Amino acid sequence: MRTPGATGQRAPLERRRRRARRRRVRRVALVIVVVLLSPAVYSYATTMMQPSSLPLWPRSVEWLRAHHGNWLVDEVEHYYYTWQAPDPGGPQLKTLPTVGVDTPPPGATTARRTAASYAPPPIPPVFATPLPGEGIWRGTGPVVRGRPPVLVTTFRSEVAYPRIVAYVAWFDHTRTALAWYPGRYEPPNAPVRGPMSIPFGERWRLYATFNGGFVYTDGNNGSSIGGRRYEPLTDGLATLIAYRDGRVDVRTWHGGPVAGPNIAFARQSLPLIVDHGRLNPALNDSSQWGFTLGNAVRVWRTGAGIDRHGNVIYAAADFQTVTTLAQILKRAGAVRAMQLDINPEWPTLITYTHHHGLDPVRVVPNYQQPPTRYLVPDDRDFFAVYRRLPGSVTVPFR
Repeated sequence: MRTPGATGQRAPLERRRRRARRRRVRRVALVIVVVLLSPAVYSYATTMMQPSSLPLWPRSVEWLRAHHGNWLVDEVEHYYYTWQAPDPGGPQLKTLPTVGVDTPPPGATTARRTAASYAPPPIPPVFATPLPGEGIWRGTGPVVRGRPPVLVTTFRSEVAYPRIVAYVAWFDHTRTALAWYPGRYEPPNAPVRGPMSIPFGERWRLYATFNGGFVYTDGNNGSSIGGRRYEPLTDGLATLIAYRDGRVDVRTWHGGPVAGPNIAFARQSLPLIVDHGRLNPALNDSSQWGFTLGNAVRVWRTGAGIDRHGNVIYAAADFQTVTTLAQILKRAGAVRAMQLDINPEWPTLITYTHHHGLDPVRVVPNYQQPPTRYLVPDDRDFFAVYRRLPGSVTVPFR
């Protein structure tokens, strides 16, 4: 027969045993979690300790993307940027950001017939009453043959969103040479990375730099330098091409996985968004215009195009869809255009003056990137605009 005293002693003992079992289960679970997370923790820690031009937060996001976390980043960014998108309307701007340092000489903003003397006309205003200087090109950097070969301007791009400002640059292909440089990690399989920044021997003639396109993994965006494959070029994608004779073009690629010997470099980024002076009718296909945000989420977007005279046009603006970016480039004079990198970390347009040394000026107001970006090794690839030298039409990759 069980006595009351024995029952009372057994109850605390059973509770202690249950607590001990729970502690063992928790310890085993903790060990399992540590074992499972150790490779990820090690990978993250070693990645963060590697050289980089980026702050910790964007590097962490990039690491998560590269380790099967794209779905999570996609969802977070989609909801965040949708929530941050501005409402239509609101107060009008009274002034525009000042870009450029020189006033073009008289008549320089009037279109000319010959390519050798051509200068772009002012960008047609979107608003009935333009602000002072809106869409008017201003020079930046040293003058070549009487006028600056790099022009910049700003304009308001949408009547429904009167506070959105587009930043645009135009590069005269007859007086400049375009170069493309791999970054520290992009393209991922570059056989030669070079300086990953502006070479010291070329800085004396540097006019401008701007960001590259989508990374290779976000669309099989190929690249090639001097007949060598950096990533395989994909037929059907928009490609910024610099030829060895100095010509530059933006067009759909149909040339196989490696560019031919007459091409100095080729860099791809998704399909064309403007072709034959018209917006691509497939812009409403969200699957083609951004692995993360598609075509409709309003976010910082950048792009490059070519005008009918063979000059490069670069554009960047916040709160853009792929359609509104295409409209900006078309309005600025592009007959063919492609989307470059997007999201607030990446838009970069920097111009340079040469008074008592190289002086970088950040045109696109990206607080996450310093004006010295590309003067030191950078994680991503980028474009550079140089003064063209007599007898030399391409910038050698070094």
